[in-house]
Amino acid sequence: MDNHGTIQLEAFELTLEDIASADIEKLHALSVGVGWPHRPKDWQMLLENGNGVVAVDSIGRLAGSAMWFDFGPSFSTIGMVITPPRLQARGAGNWMMLHVMQQAGKRRFGLNATRAAKRLYQSLGFVIEKTVFQCQGEATPVANPPLAAGATLRALAPGDVEAILALDLTAFGASRDRLFKSLLPVSKGVVLVRGQRIEAFSLCRRFGRGALIGPVVATNEADAIAVTHPHVVDHAGQFLRLDTREESHAFPQYLANSGIAVFDTVTTMSLGGCWIGGHEASKNLEPKIWALASQAFG
Repeated sequence: MDNHGTIQLEAFELTLEDIASADIEKLHALSVGVGWPHRPKDWQMLLENGNGVVAVDSIGRLAGSAMWFDFGPSFSTIGMVITPPRLQARGAGNWMMLHVMQQAGKRRFGLNATRAAKRLYQSLGFVIEKTVFQCQGEATPVANPPLAAGATLRALAPGDVEAILALDLTAFGASRDRLFKSLLPVSKGVVLVRGQRIEAFSLCRRFGRGALIGPVVATNEADAIAVTHPHVVDHAGQFLRLDTREESHAFPQYLANSGIAVFDTVTTMSLGGCWIGGHEASKNLEPKIWALASQAFG
């Protein structure tokens, strides 16, 4: 990677290196150090779909990371920005973020900020859009929710991929075809069909402490609940997580009743133009994102 860069932070001399050259176990230790649940396999998926940097100290230890994920030619998400508090206070996070944004080029950015990092992103010009609710817990399925008239549920089949990519493109606002090539082989999928047309879908995969449901894409709340419920049933008594921007009404209530309660929150922010706010405001009955693929991927 060009222009690695070095910074002196009091007693710490850090050098930026391409994250692709970093050892997975060291990346795993870095995320464990800040209490994040990512497994080595979760890191592997991140590396397959993104670019990034790591900050390395004078004896080769990883002291921070930052990644970006391209979705089309004009939009990227930023994620996995990890800086221990002692280095964050000395400007390491700002240094890595500026480098990442320079490497990614002129485009719109979206990210999901922890409380500790929100002020940093605001200082770089990011604006707050919405809250993301990290819901998790031991799955305790409720009675099967009613299906809307004319709707049926079935497992995702290979022939459905084109249809779900089209739904996701409309809901997310940018192409995630590359990401789905990584998600689909390791996920169980459910689709909702109405009039021989797929109108909602969900994926569920191993992640962190257990399993994660996401993305969930649907045009309405009832359909979103319908495609989420089979995964809750499949993971009864097990740790299950879902990240959503839905704060009220039936969908978050369904999650809470199913044992998937709000555990933490992060804040969706954007730079260079609205990401979530502007996209959702333009919708009528178009599909939208009810659960994130992950906080890094959006």
